[in-house]
Amino acid sequence: MEKQYCKVGTVKPIAAEADIITLLEYQYQNFLEKASNMPTNTQLGEFFEQKAQKIKRTLENLV
Repeated sequence: MEKQYCKVGTVKPIAAEADIITLLEYQYQNFLEKASNMPTNTQLGEFFEQKAQKIKRTLENLV
């Protein structure tokens, strides 16, 4: 019996994607929308805002 390798949990480098900017823009809008739907001053809302800001900085560095 031969060994079989499972691909669950494998990581695909995001830099290999041709449409990285489109993906990051989608994620940015998604996190902003989630943050705006949260009640004010919640930890989850702040988390979503921080994620959106990190993605925004990444986008600014790419463009």
